[in-house]
Amino acid sequence: MAGILKGIVDAAKPNLATFIRYAKVELTPPSPRDIPAITSGLKNIISSAKTGKWKTVTVREAWLNTLITVEVFCWFYVGEVIGKRHLVGYEVQV
Repeated sequence: MAGILKGIVDAAKPNLATFIRYAKVELTPPSPRDIPAITSGLKNIISSAKTGKWKTVTVREAWLNTLITVEVFCWFYVGEVIGKRHLVGYEVQV
């Protein structure tokens, strides 16, 4: 039994190190130096919507944008479930 547990721990260490490395980069909130990049990105989105540039998006880019949108909605839903402490509806005090 101890050998199996040691094997599981040894196999999980590299995966955990990779997760921590990505989590430090991807899960941190934006810093003040990131704000100019965010505003320029929003301006690019607005200008491409006005000029019709969105019509020339490749299928790969559209698929990636769709996946990112689904991920954002899923994180929003997970946050709502955590906040409500229920899967459906809010608990109303009568």
